Amino acid sequence: MHYELVGDRADPVIVFLNGLTQNAGLWQAYADYFVPRGYRVLAYDMLGQGRSSKPIIDIALHSHAEVLDGLLAALAIERVHLAAISFGGIVALDFAIRYGHRLQSLTVMSTFAELTPQLEQLGAVMLQGLAEVGMPYLQQLLYPMNMSSDWLRAHRERIPAMMRAGYIGNDAYAMQNLMESFVVFEPLTPMLSSIQAPTLIINGEFDFFTPRECHDLIRRQIRNSRLLIIQRAYHAFTLEKPAVTMRQLEVFLEQVADGGWRGDQSVWVASEHPDADASQQWLPCVGDWMRAVQFRDLDAKDGDSDAEAAVIAGNADPASKAGVQG
Repeated sequence: MHYELVGDRADPVIVFLNGLTQNAGLWQAYADYFVPRGYRVLAYDMLGQGRSSKPIIDIALHSHAEVLDGLLAALAIERVHLAAISFGGIVALDFAIRYGHRLQSLTVMSTFAELTPQLEQLGAVMLQGLAEVGMPYLQQLLYPMNMSSDWLRAHRERIPAMMRAGYIGNDAYAMQNLMESFVVFEPLTPMLSSIQAPTLIINGEFDFFTPRECHDLIRRQIRNSRLLIIQRAYHAFTLEKPAVTMRQLEVFLEQVADGGWRGDQSVWVASEHPDADASQQWLPCVGDWMRAVQFRDLDAKDGDSDAEAAVIAGNADPASKAGVQG
């Protein structure tokens, strides 16, 4: 296992879990941010990724949580704050279900607990493309799926070199093995209610790879949770909007540490200004967070605070309430 662990031994540990084609080095900026703020940061390549071993035999999806438990034991780390994105988010949910005693908090981003029909068909196409065409095809497919047009436009000249680096760090056969683990993927949804750790669920506003329905399902099942929406963000917002993401994680971890966290299954919108005060980082999401377009019921009266409060708290069906701009 290739891992990178930095920070003082006495500090609380944040573990970052990669997406499918990511590697531990992509969390360097997060280590640079959190270590001076009193955290120890652990990032590692899961089996089949980056510089970790790439077994020829398929790796069962549940094995990744067991490997993380073994890695923490080898490093003499008892409990952690676990933050994970995409494929890593599935591993993190499985870990929280089976090794919840190790968690101080859980953050899952751009992920899912079960394969929706859309995800199932999309995954099948991606796996077929990887097997029949190769890694360059998958890389070219993932960039527009993960990033916004603004990011692609700004990095257009660098993308070919970034893709070549991806070919070096990702073995096509190992990647195929990782993707094939979803063939027998059993939904985690029925077990999510057993997760007790404070849980922050983060979804990009424009993430069409793992859309809102995936994250709202997780929110409804984990009682001690909140859903936070990153404005104007796509699937890989940890890379595209690192300053905003790091600030939201910091606010969450501070709430957990000082006892201010309230997991009430409510839905919030992240501020686009990471330099703002902590109290201004989470904005109330008023309206139907499952819709792309907010609306106002013409029959509702202005200032219907009871209806708005019910939606903010997540205690009402948002589609049945008057929606206003969040």
